[in-house]
Amino acid sequence: MAIIGAGVAGLSTAIRLSHAGFEVDVFEAALSAGGKMRELMIDGYRWDMGPSLFTMPHYIEELLDLNEVYIDFEYQKLDEICHYFWNDNTHFTAYADRDAFEDEVLEVFGVDKTVINKYLKQAEDKYQISGGLFLEQSLHQIKTWINTDALKAYFKLHRLDIFKTLHEYNQSTLKHEKLVQLFDRYATYNGSNPYRCSGIMSMIPHFEQYFGAYFPNKGMRSIPDVLYQKALQLGVCFYFDTHVKTITHQQGKVSGIALQDGSTKNYDVVVSNADVLSTYRKLLADNKRYKRYQKQERSTSGLIFYWGIDKQFDQLDVHNIFFADDYQAEFQALAEGSIYDDPTIYLHISSKIKQDDAPLGCENWFVMINVPSNGYQADNWANKYRTIIINKLSKQLHVDLSSMIKAEYHIDPLEIATVTHALDGALYGSSSNSRYAAFFRQSNKSREYKNLYFCGGSAHPGGGIPLCILSGKITSQLIDEHHS
Repeated sequence: MAIIGAGVAGLSTAIRLSHAGFEVDVFEAALSAGGKMRELMIDGYRWDMGPSLFTMPHYIEELLDLNEVYIDFEYQKLDEICHYFWNDNTHFTAYADRDAFEDEVLEVFGVDKTVINKYLKQAEDKYQISGGLFLEQSLHQIKTWINTDALKAYFKLHRLDIFKTLHEYNQSTLKHEKLVQLFDRYATYNGSNPYRCSGIMSMIPHFEQYFGAYFPNKGMRSIPDVLYQKALQLGVCFYFDTHVKTITHQQGKVSGIALQDGSTKNYDVVVSNADVLSTYRKLLADNKRYKRYQKQERSTSGLIFYWGIDKQFDQLDVHNIFFADDYQAEFQALAEGSIYDDPTIYLHISSKIKQDDAPLGCENWFVMINVPSNGYQADNWANKYRTIIINKLSKQLHVDLSSMIKAEYHIDPLEIATVTHALDGALYGSSSNSRYAAFFRQSNKSREYKNLYFCGGSAHPGGGIPLCILSGKITSQLIDEHHS
């Protein structure tokens, strides 16, 4: 069988299918595996260009343990998950330790420990009720909905807060404005709007506070590297710098792939790890289904600056957030296709742990703001928001940041769209702003084309490293069931 794309989900699918005894060929247009998880090096600085948050490492361990020949993968748990900053100089440290986290909530916000303790317990409860159902199984098979676990979940649906928005739920439970803003931010983990997405997303903090946040000792890029090595170990065959032109099919049944060089290859099963819309538009030339999926609201994109800074900042950590004063106005601007003039800034510094990512005494800054996924409007964004970001961070950190930037690169939605083939540069495919979003996301098994499957961030269950790995797991299980 063929897998188009060697992103994390494609690698996850390839590993599991090969372990199950299938012959697997992976076709990747880039020169190496990893998809969005690329790296950039300029003048002694190194940056991971894709995802920067690493949670739930047991999903990777599960893959690396297959066939009992383990490939070494070293990582460490972060004692401090994130540092949060507000324009009025409020500073909050999100500790990994639950007691320390609750102490910090009390000290900074004056909110009693019982409030946050109850919130996190309810987050865990939501995960226990729905995690196995919505994240680890196909939503488009009848058996998913008629088993014992599903029936038990039905009786607890009222505890999922599906019919409240995340912001409404947070506001009713957390009370303090800044604490609400902090927990509203979790909607951005899949490019969504906390004022519109469902309250069920309040389970996301459970992933960080219970499972923890981690950092791979060799950087985020080492995640696809070890998965690629595992795939090779299991006998997966890779074709890099190889462009798939079309997925061939006859009478609604997939028959193989045609490559850009004019050659064709026959396969009984094809898995697309490419963006769903790109698959329909370019690989299948299916305008009808492309237009149907195109109508779905897209997730946000990102404007990302990679800065080499010739100074170290003790008040910063690996993950840092500088909040906008008016969070609702920021998301309203995004919904209207523009960017708020006081955007929330995410700052990731891998050299805090992996010190060789920057020269001695320096730091590598990955600086991102959320922007609309309409890259055709992005021509002047970089210049305008570079200045806004520098001014905001300079004020917060009491420095002249502009004089400290010694290496620089940036990407916008247009480049993201070009490199990843994601429509308008949407980082997570369709948004999760609707309570029914999970059901409208592309299923892992095509309902229109026999023997065609999907995995990756634009397919079920969604974007981010853990969900992409689960996407590969669901897809491989479906293939094993139908083609063994």
